[in-house]
Amino acid sequence: MGPIARAAWLAGLLACAAPASAALRVAVDASGLSAAESKASRELVDDALARLPAKLLQDLDRDVVLRWRDDLPERVHGRARNASVGLDRALLAGWIGRDPHVAGDPAALAAVAALLHELAHVHDRSAEGGVSRDPRLLDLAGWPVQPLRLGLRTTRNDFRDRSPDAYELVSPTEFYAVNFEHYLLDPEYACRRPALHRHFVERLGAPPALQRPDCGKALPFVAAGDGGAGLDLLGLDPARVTAVEYLLAEADRSPMSRWGHGMLRLVVCAPGRAPGPACRLDLEHHLVLSFRAFVDDVQVSNWRGLTGRYPSRLFVLPLAQVVDEYTRIELRGLRSVPLRLAPAEIAAVVERAAQVHWSYDGRYYFVTNNCAVETWKLLNDALPALSRMRLRSITPSGLLRRLQREGIADASVLEDDAEALRLGYRFASLSRYFQDMYAAASAELALPAADAEAWLRLEPAQRRDWLDRGGLRTSAALLVLEEAALRREQAQARVALRRRYWRDASMDDAVAGLLQALWSDGAGAGRPAGLLDAGGYGLPQPPELDLLAARVGEGDARLRAAHGALHETARAWLPERQRSRLQSTEENVARLGERLRAQAEAPPA
Repeated sequence: MGPIARAAWLAGLLACAAPASAALRVAVDASGLSAAESKASRELVDDALARLPAKLLQDLDRDVVLRWRDDLPERVHGRARNASVGLDRALLAGWIGRDPHVAGDPAALAAVAALLHELAHVHDRSAEGGVSRDPRLLDLAGWPVQPLRLGLRTTRNDFRDRSPDAYELVSPTEFYAVNFEHYLLDPEYACRRPALHRHFVERLGAPPALQRPDCGKALPFVAAGDGGAGLDLLGLDPARVTAVEYLLAEADRSPMSRWGHGMLRLVVCAPGRAPGPACRLDLEHHLVLSFRAFVDDVQVSNWRGLTGRYPSRLFVLPLAQVVDEYTRIELRGLRSVPLRLAPAEIAAVVERAAQVHWSYDGRYYFVTNNCAVETWKLLNDALPALSRMRLRSITPSGLLRRLQREGIADASVLEDDAEALRLGYRFASLSRYFQDMYAAASAELALPAADAEAWLRLEPAQRRDWLDRGGLRTSAALLVLEEAALRREQAQARVALRRRYWRDASMDDAVAGLLQALWSDGAGAGRPAGLLDAGGYGLPQPPELDLLAARVGEGDARLRAAHGALHETARAWLPERQRSRLQSTEENVARLGERLRAQAEAPPA
């Protein structure tokens, strides 16, 4: 091409460029295009430029050329190189064939989205861009800093659930480009990914062509049902959360728990109560955010835990269930330490928890990605100010110490033990309570075990010999101990059934079906995205919430039925000794209950 021809070609391009008032100028290479195709290409460019925020247009002061290509790989819609954007020519045919009377025509949106995607890459690579390298975006997107890697970030994005396009998980650059499309084209983006929407508004400016809808105040969570059975759909307004506390379950001797377990407690006000200190007493409404390994194996394997073979999920649990699980069954105390957070920061933690709850499907590692690391990531991603503090820790107790050192956690509430127990900053292990019950009973009967723990390990038939000998007070103490023994037997029976389910192909189909129902439906509390059909992304919106309510209700009914049926049906599949212990302990509890009623009704001597 000679100088005169080249000058004429450039003049033709500039004649098709955006108005001079826009800093970003996009010209169309008309080579091989008909007049109608050139006109349609210009209309596409004008449509895309009209959707760009003014701040981005002004920052990106450059000329870009759009070319249509027939040589792109399959399923690749575009490529951006330097100041050139190449789009799949099939998109042009779809754009030309669009129905101008149909808002949101799929063919039209596909072409616009592809062009916006490539313009995002152009912007990202510019001096004014660099959005995909922004630490704040990387935190929100799912490439967090690793605690033991000197500030290096993960290479894999585990926010796989409820994604608008799996291509966003390939790299931060593609994440930015995919989300740039949805930010500019989807009015619901502000509701589905609110933190990312706010970040884009701050970095790029607000989308001029979209009106933000009313997202509502309540955030959806699928929580475990009361008593550990069933599912519960919650709509949680962050304004009802008056405090976030670091909830630490004290250590025990098991390999998974020797450093404790770290969680977050949400102090939620009862409906109708104005936020304030009195909400602390609304214990039945408080929730716990607990990252846990979703164990679907015969038993917890240390090796699988070390190698990331277990999924890591954020479970939402009623506080009462967590207190019962640790203090009554595992005999571990709990400390609930308030975090010094402003109301806006509390709301940010709740919002981030909802995003993680619906999108995150990570891998659990005992050392590098355990409950402490996951909890730290949630706080760090919700509150950018925390990223400047040295909070990273791989142990739950270590994270609490660092939160205290930075002045975030207020452990002064634990100084007065009695007051801490009264106000729910401490929940004591019932091991001391059980020991007191045993000491009271043994004082009258001279029981044959050294302590309460040894008593509970005895065969139920050995304990039965002493159940009819005590007075009213002693019988009441023995009933408390026998109920504790029954809870242990039930927990061990569940482990035994799981072991047999995986190892014994001859297990009764009905029992196997009940166990499978419990695990699959129970997973909804940790991975609620599985309750919804593919297609939506981010936080569920109407009418997804209507479908979710129906499916949570169905799952809750199945879980409760399976729990009840399993109690009756699966007993025959337990090992003989375990079945005998379970049945004998149940008989002991019933025997003591009858004895207590008789003693209470008997006239005084």
